Order: sequence, then C-alpha cells, then structure tokens
Amino acid sequence: MTIERNWAGNLTYRASGVEHPASVEELQALLARGGRVRMLGSRHCFNDIADTDGLLVALDRMPRVFEVNEARDAVRVSGGMRYGDIAPLLDAEGLALANLASLPHISIAGAVATGTHGSGDGIGSLASAVRALTIVTPSGDVRALQRGDDDFDGAVVSLGALGAVVDVTLDVEPTYEVAQHVFEHPSWDAILADFDEVTSIGTSVSIFSRWERTDVADQIWVKQRQPEAREIARADLFSRIDGEAATAERHPIIGVDPVACTEQLGVPGPWFERLPHFKLEFTPSAGAEIQTEYLVPRADAVAAIQAVRTLAGQIAPLLLVNEIRTVAPDYLWLSSSQGTDAVGIHFTWKPDEAAVRAFLPTLEAALPETARPHWGKVFTLDGAELRSRYARWDEFAALARRFDPERRLVNPYLERLGL
Repeated sequence: MTIERNWAGNLTYRASGVEHPASVEELQALLARGGRVRMLGSRHCFNDIADTDGLLVALDRMPRVFEVNEARDAVRVSGGMRYGDIAPLLDAEGLALANLASLPHISIAGAVATGTHGSGDGIGSLASAVRALTIVTPSGDVRALQRGDDDFDGAVVSLGALGAVVDVTLDVEPTYEVAQHVFEHPSWDAILADFDEVTSIGTSVSIFSRWERTDVADQIWVKQRQPEAREIARADLFSRIDGEAATAERHPIIGVDPVACTEQLGVPGPWFERLPHFKLEFTPSAGAEIQTEYLVPRADAVAAIQAVRTLAGQIAPLLLVNEIRTVAPDYLWLSSSQGTDAVGIHFTWKPDEAAVRAFLPTLEAALPETARPHWGKVFTLDGAELRSRYARWDEFAALARRFDPERRLVNPYLERLGL
C-alpha cells in the first residue's frame, strides 16, 4: 500500500490500510470488519493522535453536505469538509462563522475534535461553534447529539475516541468584512505591562516572535471587523508600545515571502480572506515544521510569557516562530479553554523533532501548572499530569467507554492519556 504520512512529514502512519468511504453505509460496513480503527482528517496533527496499526478511515469522499437552516443561524456540513471549502459557500449565502483558525486547510471534524482555535478575546475555539453533530460509533450505531444533551459537552472535543463525526452543525451569523494591520517590533515590556489592552485592540490579535531578541517582539497582527471602530485607540496603544505600522505585506516568519499570506495593510475584505493568516491555495506556514502549543488561563498568561522569555536562548535556535493568541472560554470537557479565558502560546519549530522533544520538558516545567497542551501537537507531559488539568476527565473516559466498549478506537496516544 502507499505509505501515508501526516502533513508535516514527521509521522508515518502504521495503518494496515486507509479507506475513503463514500457513504454512511460504506462507513458502517468498514467498521463492521472489526479490529483497531482511527479516523483521519486533513493530517495536520503533529503527533500520533490519529495513528493506528489497524485501519485508518478518512471522510474526505463522503457526500458533501451544506444545509443552512430555516432561521439562517446555523449550517450543517460534512465533517470531512475543510473550513476553506465551506467559507465561500457561507459567504455566498450572506453568512459567516465567528472565527477561523490561522489555516483554512484543516478539516472541520478534525479541528473540532482536537480543540483547534483562532484568536480573539471574545471568540471561542472552533469547537465552541458546534451546535450539533452526528457520530457513527465503532459498532456502526448512529448517534445524533445537540447542544443541551447530557453527553454533548463531552462529545465535541473528542480526540477521535467516540467514532466518526460524519456531520457537524455550526453557529453562523451575517457576513462581515475584516481589515488586517501589522505592527512591527513592539516592546515586550510594554506588551506585558498592558497585555489585556493589547489583545483587545482588535477582533483577533496575534503576537509573533522568533525570540532572537527579548526586548522586542517581531510583529503584532490585528484583524478588525468593519466598520473600523478603534483606529484612534490603536494608534495610541501602539505608540505606547513602540510599534510601527508595517509599510508592506509581511509573513509571520520574518524574511519569508508573504505571497501565501492573507491581505494586510488595512484593506477590508471578506471575513474568510482575512481571519486566517494563510490563503487556501498555498502551503501554509513553513511546511516542513513541528508544532507545539500550550494554553494557559489569562490570569497566568503574563507569567507564562515571561517564562518563555527567560528560555529565549534555548528556544531561538530551534524556532521558526512563536505566536501568542487568545481564546474565549467554553464548557466543552476537553477544550483547552474549558472554563477559562485562555491564552495560547504556540511554537512553530524547525523540523528537528528529536531536539524539540528533548527541550519540551524544560519548557513544560517552566510554564504554569495550569498549561494545557493542544491535543494535536507535540508535547511530553505524562498522562496523569495532563488528566489532572481537566476537571471532567473521568466523565469523558466513561463516555468513551460507552461509545467504544471494545476499545477499538484506542491507540497508543489514547493509552498514554489513560483511556
């Protein structure tokens, strides 16, 4: 068979085969074969969360579903579709999502299952927009859950431990435009002294640094819904943190051609062409890379960033770029922003996984004990420690046992977590 690898190329799947069912009935027939099975999304996870020595099942060839409800406040879509696929369809309907991740290339079911997020003080993770979902369990049963059901808050960020998510219903709203501004070399001392104000200056704010210097960050990207409401406040804030508006388009990694990036320089455009950092038609970010992210409660954010700052000398040689973003709280059991406003500290590393993994215990020890790693990225925290950071973990484990009593979805990743 063709050897299957993840997007970054740092993982080769061990599966005996990869199947692409074209209907729910075909999916059920595949599951009826028995044995180990895992669902495969857009392969943008950097660890072995989707790996198995059994069968991999990708939902990318399932019938495309795109159904706007009568109230026009929700859309039902196929779980295997990508955000970049549904965004222009929504916009054509005069509708929009509240947020997108930095990459539009990721599948909806996979992004939701791993708690993937965009940025914005007032906007939750992508999973927080889920209103309902349909899961086909390993036994072939079809389970439909909606917000308010007993199991719903545990079933959304599921780590792939419940079954195949064949469709998802997402909250939508009227379409809108966004303008994107980039500010360069702002002072770290000033950012951390006024962190809440910095992250609130736009709808979505990202702070980028290569940690080659500890006095200034590289860039701050500000995405603002239109009509523009905070131009004067923004100019005042960025003068106080010594930030200067970029005069040309920028890539998050200084020196890289910005051709793959969404339009900047304050030019308004459709929400789905500004909220991501990268355009759908280009390879996002660096391509050959490893990613790690830790989300901390906002109350611990400044201490966490300062901890990273003290490790800059060890981080910079391994790093392509660090991005700091914010996420509003939700109530999903395994969401990294469950119960708290969260700040994500994201590392895009050079593709030297051995060196990154050797360093991560030092980084994890320096971060606050409240830090929760992104489920789909590289981390080294042990399962017991990680479980202690989720108040609803035991309930999720019980839910997984009910959906998968034969443990057919359990792989080494889930075993390390104690499922």
